[in-house]
Amino acid sequence: MELPKEAQEKIKKLQNYEQKIQSLNLQRQKLDSELSEIESALKAIEASKEDVYKIIGNVMVAASKPNIRKELEERKKKLQLRINSLEKQEDELRQVASAIQKEVLKNINGSG
Repeated sequence: MELPKEAQEKIKKLQNYEQKIQSLNLQRQKLDSELSEIESALKAIEASKEDVYKIIGNVMVAASKPNIRKELEERKKKLQLRINSLEKQEDELRQVASAIQKEVLKNINGSG
């Protein structure tokens, strides 16, 4: 059975949205991983009674705990904002994809 041209176009559109959702999901996973690393570093800093060090390029240098904590907290905030933004975009794309999927199913069931 040949699908109507309109249904075929909507299926292509749906596949495009699914790819975009996958891409956003991968980006979010990377950011989640980075966020987890930052949280671990913050815990390590708090638990450490020793000096802390920071890697700059290929060199490790001593750094003050307050400065490192501040840098990590700022990075954490930025990551959380990016993650929230990606989640919002992903939700919006899922809603649009769901609506297209319903239209496609309606076309297929209506033409069969």
